[in-house]
Amino acid sequence: MKYTLLSTLSAAVVLTATLMNSCTQKEQISANSASFDLIQAKILTKSCAITGCHASETDGTYAQHKLVLAKGQAYKNLFGIDPTNIGAKQDGLKRVKAFKSLESLLYHKLFYDTNHHNGKSYGAIMPLGGDLLSVGQIEFVRRWIEAGAPETGSVADASLLDDTTPSTATFTSLPVPAAGTGYQMTLDKFEVAPDFEREFFVRKPLGNTETVYVNRVQISMRPGSHHFILYGFRNNVNLAPLNQVRDLRNSDGSYNIVTFAQMGNHVFNFGGSEANSDYTFPEGTAVEVPANATFDMNSHYYNKGTKALSGEVNINLFTTKKENVKNVLKVIDFGNQNLSIPPKARTVLTKDFTFDKNVKIVMLFSHTHKFGEKFEILIKGGVRNGEVVYTSTNWEHPEKINYSPYISLKKGEGLTSRITYNNTSDKTVKFGLTTEDEMGIIFGYYYEE
Repeated sequence: MKYTLLSTLSAAVVLTATLMNSCTQKEQISANSASFDLIQAKILTKSCAITGCHASETDGTYAQHKLVLAKGQAYKNLFGIDPTNIGAKQDGLKRVKAFKSLESLLYHKLFYDTNHHNGKSYGAIMPLGGDLLSVGQIEFVRRWIEAGAPETGSVADASLLDDTTPSTATFTSLPVPAAGTGYQMTLDKFEVAPDFEREFFVRKPLGNTETVYVNRVQISMRPGSHHFILYGFRNNVNLAPLNQVRDLRNSDGSYNIVTFAQMGNHVFNFGGSEANSDYTFPEGTAVEVPANATFDMNSHYYNKGTKALSGEVNINLFTTKKENVKNVLKVIDFGNQNLSIPPKARTVLTKDFTFDKNVKIVMLFSHTHKFGEKFEILIKGGVRNGEVVYTSTNWEHPEKINYSPYISLKKGEGLTSRITYNNTSDKTVKFGLTTEDEMGIIFGYYYEE
């Protein structure tokens, strides 16, 4: 009985100490705590410094963002530090710039509405694929930055962190191109269920009654998009009905076999993975689009959060007169579907592709999923054999490169994709359509000589 009593007393002491320690910890994070400590505890630790994202340098995505937001490291990695995002760096942003929220990438990454930074794209909204921060949380971060972003001291109203108003992004549609200068296609607002990947197709007419020549593409999407593509067709017989939404996945996550089969008839025309993009083909080049064209509009959103997510897409195809086009562009769509990427390892996979005519390449860009750490494109054959002409280390926002001079290749020469995958998961990853699968595609445009 004595042993039992002592054990009971000891347990009571431990329990009391644990409760006291817990209370102490709660007191340490209170309305009077330093503003950055509150940001760390209520935002960064919960939503950002998680495995696979910004927890440590071993995260699979670290090679892209080089940002650890774990407690004890976050402040020194944010304050006054240049971002890795190329666009943000070119615009003079810091990850956090004292007194300047609009020049702080952290604020832009949390607050999607592009109206506050002139429509520029600084990468995906954060937390990636999860529930967006509340209006109050974002405002608390903004006020902290505007107060100088100190590491210590209470400089923002902590009650803002209790505000749960959803920060559903205001989506401003792209202006419709003026008559005679282009066309706009839209996917009206749609819903993506919690913890679900929604990918669907809608065949729509462009609205052109004659052949047109596209020389600029502008895309705007709500946050959460994995990609958006305008597909043409290999065969125009037995196409899906116009304006009918065809989901790739059923509500239980299984594939819709009919929609899946229809993908075999697709030909990539235009698209990308950035929420906001605007690219122009080199002067004197354009993509020819036949009269009365229709496209399969393909949108892929992933929602890992606990609330429904809204998607929406605008795409503008700007045109030029035929007499301005010296060379009609064709599409490069070189994909490696023979992927087998072992777990917990870096793997480099290569694949060669050749042309059956003399060509000049005017633009290249790439596509992988989250395990794609580095994408290189090399010339295959000829005097430049093995030369690296393209490198991208950001799978979400791959480089789009216009070449001047163009890359000249002779018949039988081509391109090699050399992709470094960092599979941080515990399973072998294969080619597939979900964000948990992988891809490796060279996209681009060229013309035949």
